[in-house]
Amino acid sequence: MSVTPGAEAFSHDAGPVGVLLCHGFTGTPQSLRPWAEFLAQAGLTVSVPRLPGHGTTWQEMNRTRSEDWYAEAERAFAVLRGKTDEIFLMGLSLGGCIALRIAELRPDAVRGLVVVNPSITADTRLFALAPVMKLLVPSLKGIASDIKKDGAHELGYDRVPVKAAATLPRLWRATRDGLGQLSQPVLVYHSTEDHVVGPASLRLLRAALPADQVTVRDCANSYHVATLDNDAAAIFSGSLEFVRAHSAVPKE
Repeated sequence: MSVTPGAEAFSHDAGPVGVLLCHGFTGTPQSLRPWAEFLAQAGLTVSVPRLPGHGTTWQEMNRTRSEDWYAEAERAFAVLRGKTDEIFLMGLSLGGCIALRIAELRPDAVRGLVVVNPSITADTRLFALAPVMKLLVPSLKGIASDIKKDGAHELGYDRVPVKAAATLPRLWRATRDGLGQLSQPVLVYHSTEDHVVGPASLRLLRAALPADQVTVRDCANSYHVATLDNDAAAIFSGSLEFVRAHSAVPKE
């Protein structure tokens, strides 16, 4: 299956500090490419894997599961770990959930997390109904490109593959159950108007973590895909400041 131009994985080798960035459900690395390039230009080694079933067709994605998406992120994490001294995890939406799960299972290998509108529960009608709807229809209206900024566009599917969506609860549940194991600092960017992920995910995350472990910054001028929206520059610079503040690698 050919990959849609622009949806390819991205990586850049540079310094001893690595960053793994994970894209969202039905999205592609394109939604994180400007962020990754910003971090790469700052001297970080970055990796943005393309999750299975993404960046091709929604029909192909319907043959993949949340376990497949997580496994690909884990594979990219292992590669990055082999060529850096420490790793930070960053992600958008589903990618934020995957980042949290990796950090739960690899506590000694992750220095910190930056997540943008993370999704850890079925807090919208579409995802809540997916386990039932998969028996009735193969796809529903897409969720990609929820962006406020004029002219900005996310490369993603115009349909949601329902069988694939129905596997999300397993990853959400495992991630929520493991939040108590998180020891790393977490920086959350939260769009105050989001048409994809509802408020329940952030409430659950805040309730599970000590107040001094998690920092939430509002993106008042962006929708769900804030990494391509009006607050993108603040996310990019803030994430770099976060890495520099929490890195154990000696400064040159």
